[in-house]
Amino acid sequence: MPSKTEIVDFLAREFPQNKCVVEEVGDRSATVSHPIGPAQLRPGDTVSGPLLMAVADVAMYVAILGTIGLVPLAVTTSLTINFLRKPSSRNPITGVCRLMKVGRVLVVGEVALFSDRNEEMVAHAVGTYSIPPKR
Repeated sequence: MPSKTEIVDFLAREFPQNKCVVEEVGDRSATVSHPIGPAQLRPGDTVSGPLLMAVADVAMYVAILGTIGLVPLAVTTSLTINFLRKPSSRNPITGVCRLMKVGRVLVVGEVALFSDRNEEMVAHAVGTYSIPPKR
């Protein structure tokens, strides 16, 4: 399977608009983070929901790439998120993904989102990705 460096290079080439940092890639798992600045905040000095969803989505994608290989056309088919508490506007958002099922056609995973690794989750997401057929 691809190394963390190979995944980072692949994302830079194929998904340059992504601003998440790949922290770790493991067996059916990944950890990514995203820095927080004024552009990621909404009124009330909290991190925007779309950013939390993006971090969850990228964490799942990285875990999938690390598990099945560099498959550019693996796509999100479902992403459900529960917002649990207000994230800090001073800490990066960290997404920790664990893949629960890796099938031929679908992958299901969950992502715990934190605004500080020592705090409780700020959000929890569950997603499904569709894997393209092998050629």
